[in-house]
Amino acid sequence: MLPPAQVLASVSEPPPHAQAPMAGAVAAGRRTARVSMQEHMAIDVSPGPIRPIHLISDYFPHFYPFAETTLCTRNPCITATTMAIHSASQRKPDPEPEGDSDDSTALGTLEFTLLFDADNSALHCTAHRAKGLKAPASGSVDTYVKANLLPGASKASQLRTRTIRGTRGPVWEETLTYHGFTLQDAVRKTLRLCVCEDPRLRRRRAPPLGELRVPLRKLVPNRARSFDICLEKRRLTKRPKSLDTARGMSLYEEEVETEVAGEERGRILLSLCYSSRQGGLLVGVLRCAHLAPMDANGYSDPFVRLFLHPNEGKKSKYKTSVRKKTLNPEFNEEFFYAGPREELAQKTLLVSVWDYDLGTANDFIGGVQLSSCASGERLRHWRECLGHSNCRLEMWHQLDSTPLQLSD
Repeated sequence: MLPPAQVLASVSEPPPHAQAPMAGAVAAGRRTARVSMQEHMAIDVSPGPIRPIHLISDYFPHFYPFAETTLCTRNPCITATTMAIHSASQRKPDPEPEGDSDDSTALGTLEFTLLFDADNSALHCTAHRAKGLKAPASGSVDTYVKANLLPGASKASQLRTRTIRGTRGPVWEETLTYHGFTLQDAVRKTLRLCVCEDPRLRRRRAPPLGELRVPLRKLVPNRARSFDICLEKRRLTKRPKSLDTARGMSLYEEEVETEVAGEERGRILLSLCYSSRQGGLLVGVLRCAHLAPMDANGYSDPFVRLFLHPNEGKKSKYKTSVRKKTLNPEFNEEFFYAGPREELAQKTLLVSVWDYDLGTANDFIGGVQLSSCASGERLRHWRECLGHSNCRLEMWHQLDSTPLQLSD
């Protein structure tokens, strides 16, 4: 009679002649599961079952949905625009549709949200974060995001975020706003975003670490949309031969569109209100956007002139203060023209934007005419203002490149 321990050992150990066939079966199973070299190069080495990957960008995850942030909906300071951008950032961002390659994914990715606010004629671009940025040759990792609208003068639509220092995964969470952005702009313009290195004390700026372009015709008005796109190498755009060296700081997407872009002089936001208490017309010059650069430095020193025609007094001409070195000035100045509604309806309000030059003649940038003889949005703005008392109406107007000549 064997002891219990020896009985268990004899049961658990298979006989020697049975081990060889079992090992041969395992070896045969392994031979049937061999992987080819092509499949081996496409295997994701992350823990789990072996599966092929289809895109190289799978090695660079998008990390969505975004982290939850606490927002108090009872706070009156939180606007509808902020809530729309936040809700869009909680949804799954749109990955890059095409162009996935080693060169693009090696530069990193950029997460951002776009919102076309059609009610206020504004485009909001919120830069969230970047991931996997390639370290520049200088070794610096101080980065910011620069935005441009194409086609058009680069400095007229150039906006940038603050600089985040010392990281290859910067988080900005900053919103850049383009005022005076209309539905026509959304149809034919493209937003260019660049992740740039802060030059610090260097005089010469380094090329961008990467850039991307988004056709704005994809946007739905009043609906925020989030993106997570791989950065690409900088694409140089062609400069039209008609531009001189002083004003050649423009970025164009196609040469075909340079003629249309060259005609753009900018936009102006005006407010009109007929005050029954004061017995006259209140004209507010609020701001301008995307003005044409008139100085050699790529900027202008704009101011606005107002003229009510026909001239029947000294109080028919006004002008705002000068805003130095800007293409998107903000004035917020108001002027008053006395007179009954019937008289004002027969007159013409001429608004012109000028570039101030010290010691020389001022340069004309663009103008707009509001009267009962105008057409389109200009006529509607003028009629609705005089038709409703004590009601302030704000509207954007495109500037004309040809000055309007009026005789006294």
